[in-house]
Amino acid sequence: MSLRRAVVLSGGPTHDFPATTACLTELLAEQGLTAEVHEDIDAGLRALPGAALLVVNALRWTMTCPGTPDRYRVQAAELGCSPAPDARSALEEHLAAGGGLLAMHTASICFDDWPEWGAAVGGAWRWGHSSHPPLGPLQIEVCADHPLVAGLDDFAIEDERYSDLDLAADVQPLLQCAGQPLLWAREHGGGRVVYDALGHHPPSYEVPQHREIVRRAITWTSGEGTA
Repeated sequence: MSLRRAVVLSGGPTHDFPATTACLTELLAEQGLTAEVHEDIDAGLRALPGAALLVVNALRWTMTCPGTPDRYRVQAAELGCSPAPDARSALEEHLAAGGGLLAMHTASICFDDWPEWGAAVGGAWRWGHSSHPPLGPLQIEVCADHPLVAGLDDFAIEDERYSDLDLAADVQPLLQCAGQPLLWAREHGGGRVVYDALGHHPPSYEVPQHREIVRRAITWTSGEGTA
C-alpha cells in the first residue's frame, strides 16, 4: 500500500469546501501525501486501493432521512447521496488493509443510510437531536493524553461546536468544548480513524494548535509513526 496518496472526498451545500479542501491538501502535501480530490463520492471511494488515507471533507447524505429540514429535502434529487454497494465495500477493504480515515467537520453528517460509515467514524449527526450554535469563538479544552494532542495547551478558535452526536461507546474525546467531544482517535476495521469536528472555514486551519492537530492526525491515520 502506497503511503504517498490520499483520496479526498469534497463538496456539498452550505460550506466553502473548495477553500477548506485546499487547506487540507496543503497539510497533506506537508506530510508527503499527494491529494486526489473527488466530488463524485462513488468515484472517490473506488479510487481507494493503494491509498494510505481517505479524507472526508464533505456534506453528502440522502437529504431525505427523518428530521432533515425542508430546505435540504428540496435539493435531494440534485444533491442527495447514497454510495453504491461497491463503493461502500471499498472503504471496508481500505480499512482492512490498514488504510486510514480522517473525517472532518461535516463528515459526521454524511452517508446517513450507510451504518458502517457511522460505525467507522465513531459518531453520527442525528437530525432533530444534534445541533450546533452559530459560528463563533470557542474555548477548546485538551482533555486526554494522546499523540494528537500531546504537549498542546487549551486554545481559542472561531468555529462551530457540533453537539449531541450519536457516539460509539468507545469514543474517548481528545478535545472538547462546553462538554461536547470535538476530536477523537480510534481503530476500526483494521485501520486508524480520526474525527475532527472543527474545520468549518479556512480561519480554523490557521489557528496554530488546530493546524498542528490536523497535521498529526494525517500522520497518525496514514501509518507514519505515532504523529
